[in-house]
Amino acid sequence: MIIIPGMKNKKVGVYGLGETGMATANALVASGAHVFTWDENPEVRGKTANTEYLAEHPKLWPWKELSSIVLSSGISLTHPKPHPIVRKAKIEDIEVIGDIELFARAMNALEPVERPMLVAITGSNGKSTTTALIGHILRENGCDVHVGANPGAPVLELPAPARNSVYVLKLSSLQLDLTRTFHADIAVFLNLAMVHIDRHDSFDGYVRSMKRIFLNQTSDDTAIIGVDDMNMQDICTALMAEERIRVVPFSALSALGRGVFALSGRLFYNLDGKTTFAGDISDVSSLRGLHNQQNAAAALAASGLLSVSPAAAVRAAERFEALNHRMEEVGRIGNVTFINDSSASNTDATAMALHSYTDVFWIAGGKVQAVDVRKLRDAVDSVRRAYLIGEAPSLFADQRGDAVDCVSEGDLAMAVARAFKDAQASKAESPVVLLSPACAPDDQFKNFEERGDFFRRIVRGLANAVGEAA
Repeated sequence: MIIIPGMKNKKVGVYGLGETGMATANALVASGAHVFTWDENPEVRGKTANTEYLAEHPKLWPWKELSSIVLSSGISLTHPKPHPIVRKAKIEDIEVIGDIELFARAMNALEPVERPMLVAITGSNGKSTTTALIGHILRENGCDVHVGANPGAPVLELPAPARNSVYVLKLSSLQLDLTRTFHADIAVFLNLAMVHIDRHDSFDGYVRSMKRIFLNQTSDDTAIIGVDDMNMQDICTALMAEERIRVVPFSALSALGRGVFALSGRLFYNLDGKTTFAGDISDVSSLRGLHNQQNAAAALAASGLLSVSPAAAVRAAERFEALNHRMEEVGRIGNVTFINDSSASNTDATAMALHSYTDVFWIAGGKVQAVDVRKLRDAVDSVRRAYLIGEAPSLFADQRGDAVDCVSEGDLAMAVARAFKDAQASKAESPVVLLSPACAPDDQFKNFEERGDFFRRIVRGLANAVGEAA
């Protein structure tokens, strides 16, 4: 657990009692604070029974004595409109922060010689895989590394800092909005897509939030930036022009005169004027696809800055296991492979998945807010048929044209069953039934994890029905 200095006898509100909120309340109590909590869900509030921070309505909080409100990143800070708790805090002139800011204050209070290295990863897609991959590479090479924030262990539940330890943290734009003093020694910005715009004033506002990852960096720090689209190239160029911090670009689309890049699964690095081959990950099943080559290039750059040789990093990457719900193979029945890419909740992520396979029987759909299917037109050459669920059929009908054969299905179970039947009947040598929705989950599922778990159970049921192990 992380102990936050300077909290003794301070009164702090914690709004939102998910896993992170509970960890925050526990850490604040351990740090000597008086903690007041609330969650809009009665069942969640019940978790605070028999604790020192029993949930009580914010109307009963001692507002004139509160020093901070620690807000869950799921609670609206500014858009579509500020949550009432945020408006109240502003009226009372109380700071609104997140658990990452508390973590930052704990790290900033340490003497420089005692301060661990902080590696932070943000971007629209690939954050989880890159965070886990960096942690895996460092751990395989003997580093004392702690991985967390989002997903994984909440940051304040991670072990206390020790000299020479490394924290590797996945940070969303919403978490970064709740920081003030967070200082990453190595900040990784992967990519940009049109996601979460409803929680920001615009796409530009979304970008500004993610660029906060560089906010407190100095000349001793490094920014690692993907340059595989124009927006990211502009960010990289502008940061280089500032000459405030060291910038290392990376790419999975082209060779770079300086930086780290992947070409057809072969990783190269050039940080000293000489391009050197690091290794080949083209046969690493857990890093299949162009987007994972991008993730691997970023991880190679970050681990290299922490004294892991490129060759050692690639050897460790070869032993990396794919994360759940991210192009995860969940079964094989006969010659049909089932891939769970439920985390792909936007078209950019789904395009990467579609590019990674041939002979695809693709399951897509859910909530279609701000989904532009036209961005997938160049990615559907491998698709034999698409099976649409949720709100997707009408949207695809409007936008897809004749780019891909589509059928509408009632729900995920029906879509998987039909996709499997069609894959079996096809003459494809190795057909793939791919769940890569390009949409957020609809009301059938709480989150993409639940959606992916349901897909896995369906596949297991199909395997049992035909007498095979999935």
